[in-house]
Amino acid sequence: MFSQTYYLIRSRIDGSYLAAYPKLKEDEARSPANGYVLLFQEQFDALGYLNKYAGEMSDRFVTESIIGSQMTSLLDRWGYKGFGIVKDPLIPTIEFLSKS
Repeated sequence: MFSQTYYLIRSRIDGSYLAAYPKLKEDEARSPANGYVLLFQEQFDALGYLNKYAGEMSDRFVTESIIGSQMTSLLDRWGYKGFGIVKDPLIPTIEFLSKS
C-alpha cells in the first residue's frame, strides 16, 4: 500500500479534497475530522466518478496523484479521519480506513 500510487479529486475553487462522510449523526458537522478522503486506484476511475456524479461541475475539479508514503502527512495536514478507497467508482463501493 505504501508504494502504490493513488488518485484524489481536489476542488479548483477552494482546494479541498473530495471526501465521504458515512453515518453522520444529525448534530455532527461535515468537517474533515468526520470525513474520509476518497482515493482511486486509477486516474480514469477518478475521472469516471466525476463524470457520473458531477458531470456539469467536473471542470471545477482536478485529479492529483499521491504515493502511499505521503498519505499520513495528508491526513495530519488536513485533519481527515482516514481514507475511503473506491473499489468500484460507478456503484460506488468504498473501503474505509481510519488513521488510528
